[in-house]
This record gives sequence, structure tokens and C-alpha cells, in this order.
Amino acid sequence: MVPDFEALRLCPTLALPVTMLTTRPDGSLVKDLSATRAIMPLLMRTRTESTVYFEQELDVTDTMAFVERYNHAHPEERITLFHVFMWAMAATFHERPRLNRFVSGGRIYDRKGVWLSFAAKKKKMDDDAALVTIKREIPKGATLAEVAKLLHADITSGRSDAPRAEDRELNLANALPAFLVRWALAAMRWADSMNLLPGSVMAHDPLYTSMFVANLGSVGLEAAFHHLYEWGNCPFFAALGRTRTVNGRQVCLIRYSFDERIDDGLSCARSLELLQQRLEAPAKFETLPLAVVKAA
Repeated sequence: MVPDFEALRLCPTLALPVTMLTTRPDGSLVKDLSATRAIMPLLMRTRTESTVYFEQELDVTDTMAFVERYNHAHPEERITLFHVFMWAMAATFHERPRLNRFVSGGRIYDRKGVWLSFAAKKKKMDDDAALVTIKREIPKGATLAEVAKLLHADITSGRSDAPRAEDRELNLANALPAFLVRWALAAMRWADSMNLLPGSVMAHDPLYTSMFVANLGSVGLEAAFHHLYEWGNCPFFAALGRTRTVNGRQVCLIRYSFDERIDDGLSCARSLELLQQRLEAPAKFETLPLAVVKAA
């Protein structure tokens, strides 16, 4: 359960160790939860047993027309449906901050910043090409053009041969005996659950993120339901499928995996309504700040 913060305030010597254990570099403890919501991470201890799967089919006819017009006006930084989704999703997280929460150590936290992660091939359409994972913070108020510019820069950097901190860590882990890596990972999981894991470790880890996105449509695949990882604290996975024509309209299926401990179904449904509004009609919002549309 969430500690009695009023009692802790009146007893500073007791409050010090509790404060240390409820403070994280990437989030702030949520203190105003209902008793039912607060107990859920203790009843359902893993993301695996807490995952809800659901899908959303969107009419992207106007969206694809907008993308074509946008690319005609911005040939130097072309966009796809993926860029529009990332922009619209960031908008939703900023507008609906309850969706931007996570569970750690049996407690629920508000995440600091909106972070989206995704994977890209080092070489386009090459079966043997290595995957590179990218984690990007999307600031509140960013326009679609600004989000696209950030993502283009991230992909270019990820595909380059320049060494990255996460690559060096993975190379080191792969060079060590498996039992040592297991011990190290177990120690890091414990430190994370106790809020003792340094922020520098989480900073570039793509699984400490608001959402991980898989753009399966880019390789002609339909959306799949993806599992959530126990590592890190990512409570959301979204898979975008290919765009197809149904009754003369272009549609795209998005499938989500969601850690239901962080928020209730009604709140999540309203959040996805906001996403749908932006994704299906980006021309109405693309020059406006992200947090304009209010929840119904």
C-alpha cells in the first residue's frame, strides 16, 4: 500500500528512508490513488499477468492524403503513417498523463517526460541486418514537423557506425559468462524495485519508456499482439499493421498490449479516442501544440 505520507511528515526520522525508497530518477510516486488501484501491483506482481490486449481499426484515408501533401511540401524530410502515429501518440500521453504511468516495486509512478521507443533495421529491408533500438523523448508542444525531424535524426544516428553507449554495454554483456550476466541482471532488477538503480542506466534503455512501437506495416505485415517485457517499466506496446483498402477506404489496424495496473479501461478508451482524432485528421492539428484537444 502507499505509505501514510501525513504520518511520515510528522516523523522526519522515519520519513527519510521511505522518501529515499519512493523517489526515482524517471518518475514520481502517485499519492492519490484509490485503495483498489494502489493494491493492484501487489496482487498482480508482473506485467505478464497484468496485460490486456486490444485493437483499434482506424480510417486513414485522409491521413494518407495528408502524408502525400506533406511530403510534396517537405521533400527533404518525408513522413509516413508511422511518424503521424508517433506524433499523435505523444500528444495523447501529454494530454492524458494518467496513461503515462508505470509500476515498479509494487507501486505506481507518474513518468517524467513522454518517451517513445522503437526498433529499426541497420540496413533497410535486409533480413540479416542488425536491429537498432531507439528511445526518444517527445516534448510537450512539439509539432508533427518537429517530431518527424527528431525521428529522422535518431534513425540516421542509429544506422550509422558511430558507437553508442547501449551497444558497448551489450557487447560487454555478451562477452561475459552467462551466469555472471544473470547475477548482474538480478542485482539490477532488485535495485530498480528499490528505486536504487541510477538514472544513467535507465536513460538510454528503450524499455524504460512510455510506449514501445513496432511498425510492422513498413514490411507489409499485419499488426500482431506483442508481449510486454518484465525488464524495465514499459506498460504499453503498440503494433501498427499494413494499410489496406476496405470498401474503398484505407484502414490500418493497431494492436496494443497494456499493463492494466496503471489506469482503468474507461480512461484508456477516452485516451485512444484522442489518438484517433489526431491520426485520422492530422491536418486539423499539425500546426497546433500537442495538448489542444480535451478528452470527451
